[in-house]
Order: sequence, then C-alpha cells, then structure tokens
Amino acid sequence: MLDATPVEIKERKALRINACKTCQPVGAMYAALGVHNCLPYSHGSHGCVAYHRTVLTRHFKDPIMAASSSFSEGACVFGGKSNLKTGIKNVFDIYNPDIIAVHTTCLSEVIGDDLRAFIKEFDIPEDKTVVYCHTPSFKGSHVDGYVSMMNGFIEQITKTEADPTGKLAIFPAWSEPGDLREIKRMLNLFGIDFTMFPDQSGVVDAPMKDHYEMFPEGGTTLEEIAALGGASKVLGLGPWTMSQTTDTLNKKCDVPAEVLPYPIGIANTDKLVMALAEFSGKDVPHELEVERGQLVDLMVDCHIWTSQKTCAIFGDPDYILGTTELALELGMIPKYVLTGTPGKTFPKMVEEIFERYGVQDQCQAFQFDDLFHLHQLIKNDPVDLLIGTNYGKQIARAEDIPFVRAGWPILDRYGHYLFPTVGYQGGMRFVERIVDQLLDHLDRTVPDEKFDVVL
Repeated sequence: MLDATPVEIKERKALRINACKTCQPVGAMYAALGVHNCLPYSHGSHGCVAYHRTVLTRHFKDPIMAASSSFSEGACVFGGKSNLKTGIKNVFDIYNPDIIAVHTTCLSEVIGDDLRAFIKEFDIPEDKTVVYCHTPSFKGSHVDGYVSMMNGFIEQITKTEADPTGKLAIFPAWSEPGDLREIKRMLNLFGIDFTMFPDQSGVVDAPMKDHYEMFPEGGTTLEEIAALGGASKVLGLGPWTMSQTTDTLNKKCDVPAEVLPYPIGIANTDKLVMALAEFSGKDVPHELEVERGQLVDLMVDCHIWTSQKTCAIFGDPDYILGTTELALELGMIPKYVLTGTPGKTFPKMVEEIFERYGVQDQCQAFQFDDLFHLHQLIKNDPVDLLIGTNYGKQIARAEDIPFVRAGWPILDRYGHYLFPTVGYQGGMRFVERIVDQLLDHLDRTVPDEKFDVVL
C-alpha cells in the first residue's frame, strides 16, 4: 500500500504527508463532552462539525452530539454573529442542555469573530450557561484545542473566591474513559474526595439502555467546575498539556499545583501513587501494592522477548511520553518517538527520558512531524515494533512490523476505550498487548523447524 514511499529523506517545510494529528476543534469538543449536560457547539460551517463528530464517533462507535452555527456564504462575508445567536437559542429551546460550549473553526477565525463580545450581547436564560474558546484549526493540534476548552471553563466558570472544599482536583491529559475510570478507582482506594475535570467516562462510553439519552449521567458538573477554586490542590496528569491548565487555575484561584507524568508504566504510576499517599496522609493500599508486584512479575517473565527490541512510537505528546517510559522499562529501544503536535520542547522532554536510561545515542524524537517521515525512517533503519494510533497500520503492513494500537484515534477496532493503559492494571494490559504482537509475528514468520507451542 505504501510501497512508493521513497527511502531518500528530503527536507519539507511547507508540506505534511499523512499527518499525525487533527485540528483544535476536535479537542475542544472532546473536552466539552467531559462536562455533564453540556453540548459542544462548533462556530463554523456544518461541514466542520460533521468531521469533528465523525472522527469521535468512529473512535467510540457511538454517535457524538454537537451543534453548529452552519455558516453559509453570507456568514463567511459578514461574520457569524447572527448565526451564533440563533443557534444558541435553538439549541437551548430544542435540546435543553445546561451548558453550551462554543469553539471556533478556521473559517470563523479567519473572519475574526469575537466570541466574547458576541456572547456578552446575547440574552442567555438565567439557568443556562455559555462557555467559549478560540480554536483556530490552522495552528496547533487537537490537544491544544482540548487545553483551550479546559481553560475556557476555568476562566469563565470557576469562582475566584470559592469556599474551601478540601478536595483534590485532577486534570487529566486527553484520556480514554477506561483510563479515567482507572484513575478514579485509584483515588477511591485512597479515600480521596476529588473532582476530575474533564471526565468523559459515563458519556462517550455510556451503557445501552431502553431509551435514548442525549446527555448521559457522566461528566463533571457545572457546580464542581465552579468550586475548583476551593480545592486544596490541583494535580495535572501530563506535563505537555496539563502544565497550562493547572497554571490557569493556580493564577486565578491560588490553588497549589503539581504536574506529574501521564501514569503509563511503573515509574510514572509510582509518582501518582506517592502523590496520592502524600495528599491523603495514608499508606499505599494493599490492592495497589499487589497490582504493582504483578506488573513487575509480568515484565520479568517476558523480558526475554522485549529486551533490546527496537520500536517506533507516535501519537499525542503526553501519551507517548508515558509509552516511551514503559517501553524503556521493558528493556526496549524506542528508536523513533514522534508527535504531530507542534512544540519545540517536546524533543527535549523525550531526550531527558532517553538520557535517564542511557539510550540517547540510539534514539530520536520529533515534533510537528508526520507518518510519511516516520515510514522513511523505518525504511532506512527498521524497527521490531510499531506503537501508535490506527493510522500506523499502513506502515505496519508495508514493512511487516508487529503493530500495537494505542492512543487516539483508533478507528478500526472495537472496545479499546473501555480498558485502561494507565496505572498498574493498565500497564499489565499494555505489556500483554506488546508481547502478544511480538510473539504473534514470531509465530507467523518463524521457520517450521522452530515453530513451537511453548514460548
């Protein structure tokens, strides 16, 4: 399928081929879906919101709801204020959400629509709320849009003088609902009173019922977001994105902030567990100690198949920072670590991990890059394993590389979003999938005389 990819690598400054990211509005929509009774609203054409909904729907295999200003030629020329005003009124009248979360698109950004000025003039019902953020599609990536929408909620909803709640605020980087449930399970084991924002669990993975619910029971409530300023501490999970949101809350409400690595792998999960132990003043629960021991045991058992195996990892910054750490814990060599999200500090963050494990001379990190370049790198110097979103499947097929689907999006498999990759439990599942792919490839390619039923 990708046989025509050239081996020779040429510098490209103004062209991306097979991008490793999508646009900001998708991230803003996903963040808004983590708020209870909230309807995301795309200020642009109906084609824009159709794409944003489609990519999320294809990942979660359930319809994702969102509204649109439905720009026509007139709105493109004269601006979308009238469309936005009518659209907000219609959404409240017809669908009756508690909150509408408006984000811009490339079209409304090029026009220069000022959401703050527009919404300030609108007559919003007293018991309803409209939150907004600017998400130009032509810069950044979906994780930047995710951060922008989170910051919009904090800046516009969170009360500066909130009453102390004694809670721990948890800000996770872009996460699957299965990962959010695992993090909440760990918090509950410590008996910590917390607010997770955003929380898409119970929304995008809502159970099948005998009736349709446009707004499932999951999500962070408006009251919880308003009270974030009264939290005793905010803990960000993912330094690339959550450093920004925790800083926003800290500056507005003076809530002490700490940012930890996204908890994939033993070391990163240990940091989260110890932070929770410190906050709660309790010992680490026995259940988590057992799970950690099981993960270590699994990694020791399978190290003969993972040690010194090379891999390429691609996806969202925080997620692949954690995945890179896990690969190194398994004794693997993450030869190429690549994200499509722009940010010059990303390679430095990855290189710090390389240096801790002494593999800096064997590995490379890339930002604002694409899968065409990754394929060229692999053609020039192959790897034993590929880890990333389902868009890597063409490379895996072309080069006959074992492939572990991880991160967002995964559009060609089912149920993955229900199961964690974070924490010790998620680590066990992640390791199992990595080793299974390596051994499946071995079984498929080994000569008959070496084919065995015991490995």
